[in-house]
Amino acid sequence: MDEHRDRFGGVEPICRTLTEHDCKIAPSTYYAYRKRLATPSARAVRDTELKERIQKVYTSNYRVYGARKIWRELNRQGHEVARCTVERLMRELGIQGAVRGKRVITTIPGGQAERAPDLVDRDFVADAPNRCWVADFTHVKTWSATVYVAFVVDTFSRRIVGWSAATVKETVFVLDALEMALWQRDRDQRPVRSGELIHHSDAGSQYTSFKLAEHLDAAGIAASIGSVGDAYDNALMESTIGLYKQCRGVNDSSIMSS
Repeated sequence: MDEHRDRFGGVEPICRTLTEHDCKIAPSTYYAYRKRLATPSARAVRDTELKERIQKVYTSNYRVYGARKIWRELNRQGHEVARCTVERLMRELGIQGAVRGKRVITTIPGGQAERAPDLVDRDFVADAPNRCWVADFTHVKTWSATVYVAFVVDTFSRRIVGWSAATVKETVFVLDALEMALWQRDRDQRPVRSGELIHHSDAGSQYTSFKLAEHLDAAGIAASIGSVGDAYDNALMESTIGLYKQCRGVNDSSIMSS
C-alpha cells in the first residue's frame, strides 16, 4: 500500500478496490500494522532478543541442540523462558536439533498367500533340548551403520544356540543363525533329529521366505509362525532380545556365549 497510496489517493481507496476484488482489508488493519512497525510490542522485542540467544546457543553447540536442550541452556544462563516459546522461535528461525535417525523396522510381513501355522501357541516350555527353537532378530546402532543381529534360542534351556550379525536384513543372515545352531548342536553331540524340532518365529518376510522354508524342510524341522503384530506369540524371543539390548553396553559377547 505504501507503494501505491499516492497513485490511488490514499489508503482508503486502495482498500475499497481490494474489497471489490474479494480481498477485504480494512484501513484500520493497515494503520495498526504500521504502528506495530514503528513501535514494536514488548513481546516482539523479547522475541527478537531470544532469537539471537537461541541462535547463539544453537551455533555454539555444533547445530545439534534441539528445543529441550536450548531451553535448559538458556535457563542455566539466567534467561527464564518457556520451552514452548523456544520451540516457536526455533520454527520461525527455521532451525531444529539433530535427528538420530528414522525408526528401524525389523518385522516386515511376508507376502505369501499361505504360511506355516502356529505350532507353539505361546507354550514356550519344552521337555528336552531340540524340541522347540524360537528365532527373531533386532538392530543395534553403531557409529558406522545399523547392524542387525539374529538369534535362535532353545526353549528348553533358554540358551542362545545360534546367532548372526549383518548390515542388511536379508534371509541369508537368519539362515546363518540357524546354521550356527545346527552346527553347535552337532558339536555338543546333541544333533537335531528329523521330525522332532519346531522352529518358531514371527511373520517377518525373512522367516516366511521360501528359502528358509526349504532349508527347514530339508533338515526335518517343522516351521511355526506366530500371528502378525502380536509380540506375545514370540514372547520368549522378545524377552531375550530385551535382555541382550540391556546388557549390550556392558559386554556384547557375554549373553551370546552364556
